[in-house]
Amino acid sequence: MATTLHDSKDVLVGRAEQQMHEHFADSELTVRQKLALTCRIAFDGGHDSGLAGQISARGQEAGTYYTQRLGLGFDEITEDNLLLVDEDLTVLEGSGMPNPANRFHSWIYRAREDVNCIIHTHSLHTAALAMLEVPLIVSQMDTTPLYDDCAFLKDWPGVPVGNEEGEIISRALGDKRAILLAHHGQLVTGATIEEACTLAVLIERAARLQLLAMAAGTIQPLDPDLAREAHDWTSTDRRNKANFAYYARKSLRNHPDCLTSEVNL
Repeated sequence: MATTLHDSKDVLVGRAEQQMHEHFADSELTVRQKLALTCRIAFDGGHDSGLAGQISARGQEAGTYYTQRLGLGFDEITEDNLLLVDEDLTVLEGSGMPNPANRFHSWIYRAREDVNCIIHTHSLHTAALAMLEVPLIVSQMDTTPLYDDCAFLKDWPGVPVGNEEGEIISRALGDKRAILLAHHGQLVTGATIEEACTLAVLIERAARLQLLAMAAGTIQPLDPDLAREAHDWTSTDRRNKANFAYYARKSLRNHPDCLTSEVNL
């Protein structure tokens, strides 16, 4: 006999959130393992653009972060070949050099204490949308984590290897979790690696959906109240952990060399 058919939406949401908290525990993966998996997930998700793009996560010491070595593609990153660098991009652990464009990551980490992971890529559909100088439009339920949460930088500041670009991009990002960079690509942030990874997958899908919809007709807006409700419902820490675990399992089937030890996902 059903007992919940007359419960309010608030009650059902609360029950679901409690169940997610019980069933999706914190991961035992290290930061290095999560970051290496994120690189492979991004590669499989259409974010590959040769050696362009950087993925980073804060290190244990203030002013440090892990990132990939310049010269390696996202599909070649393992937990063992990541670099630990400081704000000046001096390598503290690992061998090789970081991408000089990582400089603007330092600016974002300084401006946003809530950010612990940054994913910047030139993914195909976000780059195509960026060529049109059109902001990201979120008008489909799956991509609502980005609703009113994606900034837009219309003026391309050039190759982001200088401090000027770091100032411009971090200022344009503001308090949003994502930004579309005209004539460039996309950038997402997260309080956790899982959150940033989820948003990276979603922003590329959102851009692809937008381009398809624009080619077919006029995109219709979401109801703002319902969109904000969906944004909050789909942006919880436990949901991000569940999403990441799924993406990671799929990635490990394609890239078993990513991790050096067996993990339970």
